[in-house]
Amino acid sequence: MDQDQVEVCLRHNVEFSVAEPSSKLGISEGALQGEQPLNGLRHPPENGTCGWYIWGGRDFPPEDADFFKPMHVSHLSMSCPAVVPYLGLPPGWRFLIAPDYEDVWFDASLLDI
Repeated sequence: MDQDQVEVCLRHNVEFSVAEPSSKLGISEGALQGEQPLNGLRHPPENGTCGWYIWGGRDFPPEDADFFKPMHVSHLSMSCPAVVPYLGLPPGWRFLIAPDYEDVWFDASLLDI
């Protein structure tokens, strides 16, 4: 259990929901290249995924099927470490982070799949 992830959950008064290191998430090339701000949203896990989608930039991702690349959670600490503390947030939660900025909120529409 990642202590930073637990602390983010405690700060937002939500139950910790592990994103298994062997599970996959979707991440944009922009996020991997350091584009800011970093955005994340979590759908319910299914079929070996943890439900997380992460992208860089201000705009919501286009409807491009290839926008998100699959990546194992275990590789994220090397590729995009700034988002790792938020991966314990449960499905239905979102974040937007940038240097000296953090916004974390619940979005019930993420649970309506």
